Amino acid sequence: MSRKDKFHEAVRRALEKENWLITHDPFIIQISETVKLKIDLGAETILAAQRHTEKIAVEVQNFSTDSEISEFHTALGQYLNYLQALEMKEPDRMLYLAVPQETYNNFFQIPFIQTSLKRHSVNLISYSPLQEIIVQWISCKTIER
Repeated sequence: MSRKDKFHEAVRRALEKENWLITHDPFIIQISETVKLKIDLGAETILAAQRHTEKIAVEVQNFSTDSEISEFHTALGQYLNYLQALEMKEPDRMLYLAVPQETYNNFFQIPFIQTSLKRHSVNLISYSPLQEIIVQWISCKTIER
């Protein structure tokens, strides 16, 4: 199993522990006859108190390369493309970028990164790859400038 697959599986299991039903792995969006996008996971849960289904799509990143900023550029570009595709094809599905807790606590606290996340309305999931749990759900509305 590749390093990326291990992170992917850790996020999948973390979501399942929080009672999310994984509906797509990967979540494929056909944007033209010849072009399709593959978001890592699609999931949904029934919120009993509100009596509706909440749907999400999750792009998993591990930030394990030597250049976190380069990986951030790639992740942000993917996120923005996926967000546009979801707005067109499944507007009721929320998109999240899943990043390891250590990356969120360190690299993602840099003011430049925080500003980018806020400017582009990025929803985040901070996860523990070892414990296979979601540490924090971060809505783009709560990201500090």
